[in-house]
Amino acid sequence: MAGAARKKLVGRYEVGRTIGQGSFAKVKFAVDADTGAPVAMKVLDKATILNNRMLQQIKKEISIMKIVRHPNIIRLNEVLAGQTKIYIIMELITGGELFDKIARQGKLRENEARKYFQQLIDAINYCHSKGVYHRDLKPENLLLDSRGNLKVSDFGLSSLSKNGFLHTTCGTPNYVAPEVLSDGGYDGSAADIWSCGVILYVLMAGYLPFEENDLPTLYDKITAAHFSCPDWFSQGAKSLIQRILDPNPKTRMTIKEMKADTWFSKNYVGVRHGEDENVSLDDVQAAFDNIEDKYVSEQVTRNDGGPLMMNAFEMITLSQGLNLSSLFDRQQEYVKRQTRFVSRKPAKTIAATIEVVADSMGLKVHSQNYKLRLEGVSSNKMSPFAVVLEIFEVAPSLFMVDVRKVAGDSLEYHRFYKNLCSKLESIIWRPIEVSAKSAFLRTTTC
Repeated sequence: MAGAARKKLVGRYEVGRTIGQGSFAKVKFAVDADTGAPVAMKVLDKATILNNRMLQQIKKEISIMKIVRHPNIIRLNEVLAGQTKIYIIMELITGGELFDKIARQGKLRENEARKYFQQLIDAINYCHSKGVYHRDLKPENLLLDSRGNLKVSDFGLSSLSKNGFLHTTCGTPNYVAPEVLSDGGYDGSAADIWSCGVILYVLMAGYLPFEENDLPTLYDKITAAHFSCPDWFSQGAKSLIQRILDPNPKTRMTIKEMKADTWFSKNYVGVRHGEDENVSLDDVQAAFDNIEDKYVSEQVTRNDGGPLMMNAFEMITLSQGLNLSSLFDRQQEYVKRQTRFVSRKPAKTIAATIEVVADSMGLKVHSQNYKLRLEGVSSNKMSPFAVVLEIFEVAPSLFMVDVRKVAGDSLEYHRFYKNLCSKLESIIWRPIEVSAKSAFLRTTTC
């Protein structure tokens, strides 16, 4: 099957597997052919953007991400336009979501939580200095790089304002400030600070300070700031959180006051970054104005029906350094929303087996170019459930199958993935021992 593998190119970027998917975009792993550097490529369909009247919102999000240049904010490099797609080239973050770390550990130690909180405050303080207000801060939007440093992402609900006074009610209910729920407008800076306080509480407690099954009761608790800190919080942490989660935005703790706080300032080292760059938004304007001479070439090489080839660098990035245990052995209690397994069976056999198993599980299958979408209904019969499986060739006669949740509950996906793997035992390869060196040598032969 090695000779049948395909390579997809967009401009100078070699495009690999899908590493994330939302309502309006997919995020792909890609490699800059000129430099060899790995990047994340966010792919948006122009027709979908126009049909959903998302043009101005997405254009604003991209422009804001180009303006904010800080070590603790995910970096946007450039924007490219194809005939039907827009490609946003971003910094590749490989450490996962901070939310995943909380889910694995239950809660973080106080010193570790403080470090992430300090980095978060540094990033948000910088945003506010640029007139940018995030408005959807939560652990799911905080990523970790390979060194464990925090990166703020997802500026889809952010606002750019000269005076910081905003009116639109938006955000995730459990993290939103009480004044955002009113109709009188609010200070974007104070609202972001409230969300940061909720995040700090979650990091240290492992659960939310405000959580109810119905929104009216939840909003009542938020408005009254009705919460209590666990016994294991230090007095300094309790005091700080109580001052941040003040329902009155005028008396709520500011970032300046926070940096003077004894608990916050412990082991604090402010982020140093160079002078602000002269940021050009010309590529953003060109991408959205459909200037034809700005189109990048889009092509798939050797399009003879085989699965996409995964290059060595992408495989090494997947394996979190050179520890390949997480790549080849997925028998872990904690199953992330994106999972994978390896097979030595031919790609056609893998795809056919998955289709048969999916059908036996009562799932509808859509298949094209070694990518399969399985659709069904959640166990509560109220919402859709969907996963996507994509087959990649990583070496001659060695294939990796990426499995990722597209719709449905994460716990239900956890159960589905374990059940699926049990039914695919005939095609899953489980090496007895995989050394980093031998695995690396195998991948370089592609």
